[in-house]
Amino acid sequence: MFDKFYQSFSNDIGIDLGTANTLVYLRGHGIVINEPSVVAVNQKTGQIVAVGAEAKQMLGRTPPHIKAVRPIVDGVISDFEVTEEMLSYLIGKVEKISKKFFRPRVVVGVPSGITNVETRAVYDAAKSAGAREVHIIEEPMAAAIGIRLPIKDPVGSMIIDIGGGTTDVAVISLSGIVRSNNLKIAGDRLNNDIISYLRDEFKLLIGEKTAESVKIAIGAVISGTFMEAEVRGRDLVTGLPREVIVTDSDIREAMSQSINNLIDGIREVLETTPPEILSDVMNRGIVLVGGGALIQGLDALLQSVLKIPVYVAQDPLSAVARGAGIVLEDLSYYSEVLVNTQDVLPPR
Repeated sequence: MFDKFYQSFSNDIGIDLGTANTLVYLRGHGIVINEPSVVAVNQKTGQIVAVGAEAKQMLGRTPPHIKAVRPIVDGVISDFEVTEEMLSYLIGKVEKISKKFFRPRVVVGVPSGITNVETRAVYDAAKSAGAREVHIIEEPMAAAIGIRLPIKDPVGSMIIDIGGGTTDVAVISLSGIVRSNNLKIAGDRLNNDIISYLRDEFKLLIGEKTAESVKIAIGAVISGTFMEAEVRGRDLVTGLPREVIVTDSDIREAMSQSINNLIDGIREVLETTPPEILSDVMNRGIVLVGGGALIQGLDALLQSVLKIPVYVAQDPLSAVARGAGIVLEDLSYYSEVLVNTQDVLPPR
């Protein structure tokens, strides 16, 4: 009864708190915000200068007194105050879209297998940012709900969520995660691989933003169409600006070790999965979500190595946020898939 009353006078917000991007779902409106998880802080005054896309433009381009920081590292909060400010900004932006009387109810996605302390940090940050009620859900579970996998049925489903900071590999059945592995191999690691490769092979120093744009433009994990891109950076020998032509095979070589480690992490999950569930996964296939799912040829490579069908979900970037939104539509129905916050909060 109270839920029905509050629904009329407060917003329901789903947040995918990612290392690279934060997506916000507003009930009745869909995904209303998709911004980079970057905050620019003025260190003289301690004030927030910019959040999201505007702050990302400042990465690597700021004067000494302004620092562009990413408050989420490897999927967990590394700077509590800045995360709180970012969430306040995002919630405030949503509240302007749909003005309501009471504070919002929020569902936040977190990586699987994070500690109670890390879960508590997310809960506290959302509460301090203005949420009336905070619910926490593991990201692979939210993504599975977002792409409409039958998570409540006695059938095994496997999902791989490749984000910016972490890759979540999870096998789901009967509203629970049967086996999971949280790997620190994801988009950011691949960007760093490209930076290291160009430094070692081309004696060229580039920034993270340039590495990411090259990865998106010509990054492919299996050979196919020949692709090349111009990359500008600083020559490590002369110290002057220089431009080089990089091909898709260069980027493939740069990323190869991390991709192999990623495959090993997926294998570990499959090796410990109960045989009945494994047969379900072989029949139904593995679904890729997250930004990393868009790396060219990754689905084909995984399918050839694992001998299991691999599919890329439709709109893989928004799967977690969509799942959080579906959970908000009927919290009581999805109550058992939520993380039990009683375990992480101190007794009253």
